[in-house]
Amino acid sequence: MFIQIADVLAPADLRLAGTVFKQKDGFEDGARTAGRVARTVKRNEQASPKGLAADFTALVEKRLMKNEVFLAAARPRDFIRILLSRYTKGMEYGLHSDDAFMDGKRVDLSFTLFLAEPDTYEGGELVIEEPAGERLVKLSAGSLVLYPSTTLHRVAEVTKGERRAAVGWVGSLVRGAEERETLFDVALALRQAEVAGNRALIDRLLKIQGSLLRRWGSD
Repeated sequence: MFIQIADVLAPADLRLAGTVFKQKDGFEDGARTAGRVARTVKRNEQASPKGLAADFTALVEKRLMKNEVFLAAARPRDFIRILLSRYTKGMEYGLHSDDAFMDGKRVDLSFTLFLAEPDTYEGGELVIEEPAGERLVKLSAGSLVLYPSTTLHRVAEVTKGERRAAVGWVGSLVRGAEERETLFDVALALRQAEVAGNRALIDRLLKIQGSLLRRWGSD
């Protein structure tokens, strides 16, 4: 399941992101945080996890934990890592899938939160492999795409400007992708029932949701 979520960050949050990325120091070779195989195809820079960059990644986590769509889709147990990355002209990240475990924790979902407007750089699309072909994703600043960490994906070469993003990995309370999608559908139906004020349907859907979470969820 691929979910795009708009306006995860407020304009003030994006201004803070701009300050982080304008720092002359504090960025390092992104290959240092890649897995053994992925580091051979990774060419970007990432912010050192300290100071203003650490404050901003904490803010990203806070915003996501208040976003109803993200919570319904991811059922987050842990935010395993959130990194700030930038790509300038000639940089790219070749085809790869994310590690199954990071920092001793199972990785279920990955996300890219775009931090630069798409018209400020050329190339730099997140390219996701699907059975029907490639899906190209390049969203407005403050918008996010969430996808399974098993997905083969890459970042196309930046040919002009600077691509800025926060990338993160999530361990979910619900291990299976199909089960998470079913629970997401139930959450959408529950929201529609709430808007309609259908109390009987709300109660029924809450019962179904609770039963499924007990069956599929982990502590």
